Order: sequence, then structure tokens, then C-alpha cells
Amino acid sequence: MRYEVQLASSAGEKTRVVDLVRDPSGWRVTLDGKPMVVDAAEIAPNTLSLLLDGQSLEVTVTASPGGKLKLQSGTHEFIADVIDPRAWSGRRHGNVEAEGRQQIVAPMPGKVVRILVQAGDHVEAGQGLLVVEAMKMQNEMRSSKGGTVERILAKEGQPVNAGEVLCIIG
Repeated sequence: MRYEVQLASSAGEKTRVVDLVRDPSGWRVTLDGKPMVVDAAEIAPNTLSLLLDGQSLEVTVTASPGGKLKLQSGTHEFIADVIDPRAWSGRRHGNVEAEGRQQIVAPMPGKVVRILVQAGDHVEAGQGLLVVEAMKMQNEMRSSKGGTVERILAKEGQPVNAGEVLCIIG
């Protein structure tokens, strides 16, 4: 699976082009056409631990208005334009599946418009759990792993804040 991302820093630095390719051995990354050695692991939903050129970074990824992604690492914040949004939306990192108990969180403020599962249901990785409407768009929140729905913490019609836990998959 291939992702192309264009980054712009909130500090006004120049735009960089990052090309991410997932293969069985891990991630191949190029930054402005230069190959980089990166070891990446998802340590929590929307949080990655990266080992980049011997430096350890923790990066949090959240949805941003206009279909962009906000990446935060320490005091640095970047806005990413996903050049091929079909490669990003609704897909996880190839066949890699999250491990352990997972919390499904609202990516931005909105309203729960539909709940697709019930507590106790078995779900597969990538299966829709609930639908959140934000900025006049409906976003299906999907399971990051196969497992059992432990709890649903939202109700249809309920307003939610960014980062609010909606569902727990065990």
C-alpha cells in the first residue's frame, strides 16, 4: 500500500513530500525523494511510535478540516495533505491489525447519527461500528482489529467532542 503525503509546518517551514510504502518488512519512506530508514509501530489508536535515523518520536494523527491530517510530535505540529485520499481512507496499514483492547475515538467534534453494532457483537478489522457526522460529512468509524465489542459509550443523536471514546473493542 502506498501513501503520498505533503506536509506543511505550522511554523511556516517549507512544504515537504513524504512517500510511505508498506511492505512485509515494514515501512519504506522517502522524504523529498531521499530514502529514510524508519521503524514504526501503532502504540494506541491514532498514535505512532517512530524510530527515525536513531531518534525516537511519538506522533499523534488526527483529522483536520478539509480532509487533511494533523500530525503532532512534541511541540511540532504539521498539516498533511493526503495526495491520494483513496489510499488513506478506510484502510489500515496493509494487513497489519492493532493488538490489545482498542478505543475507537471521535476524530473531530460531531454527532453520532447511527450505531451499527451492539455490545457483545464479534467484529472484523475494518468493520463499521458507528457513524459520526461532522462538518456535514458522515464518517464511518471502523474497528482497528478483529474482536468483540466490549462497550458502546455513545448513543444515536449524541454530540461528541474530538478524542471522545465512542466504543471499546477487546
